[in-house]
Amino acid sequence: MFKLLNRKTTKVAAGAYIGVTFGVTDAHAGQDFSTIAENIITSIEDLPSLLTGLAYMLGILLGTLGILKIKDHVENPSNAKLQEGAIRLAAGGGLFALPIVIEAMNTTVGDGAGVPNVQVDAIEFN
Repeated sequence: MFKLLNRKTTKVAAGAYIGVTFGVTDAHAGQDFSTIAENIITSIEDLPSLLTGLAYMLGILLGTLGILKIKDHVENPSNAKLQEGAIRLAAGGGLFALPIVIEAMNTTVGDGAGVPNVQVDAIEFN
């Protein structure tokens, strides 16, 4: 029974895949590569804010775990190494500071906002 069900499921999934892949509906009839590229660009515009939020959350999590690991070391030094807590604190601090560092780099080097375009008209050698 499961083999028969599995074959039917495979056939339905294959048919749906072929229909979605090769089927052109009226909504997608006018799309070419440039419109697909524009859709991708507009879809990933919010990706930096998502990565910023993830970096902050993981930084706080690793910092908290580092503090707890250092607490375990203070209570029982033979079971927990101080190095493990310090590594977690350092990694958490790095992740927590990552969005700020990236923003500073982007402002300084990135798109050149605030940096005037310099045009050289002539060069003279003495």
